[in-house]
Amino acid sequence: MNRTIFACIAFTLAIGAAGCAQTAQGVVTDTKENTSAVRGAVETLDVKTAIVADKTIDSGAIDVDTFQDKKLVVLRGSVPTEAQKAKAEQIARNNATGYTVENRLAVVPDK
Repeated sequence: MNRTIFACIAFTLAIGAAGCAQTAQGVVTDTKENTSAVRGAVETLDVKTAIVADKTIDSGAIDVDTFQDKKLVVLRGSVPTEAQKAKAEQIARNNATGYTVENRLAVVPDK
């Protein structure tokens, strides 16, 4: 009888320990994913803030997306001149060190 109770207790503890190990691993994975997302958001904010701060660029129609897992910053939207497109890309490169910058900005002249 005592062996049966001991076996049940041991089994219950083993299942609990395995569950805790899985939970701990999940917490580690979630933390890494969240950290990656925060880093991407910081890069996006840094680049967008620098572009907005440059008064030679009409930044109202520029979107900045960052893909932390690929180390990629993508510029989307439109600007009125090729010079502004090039300047926005240069600012992104200067503010997203270690990232590749993909410039998908369209040049749409003002009317």
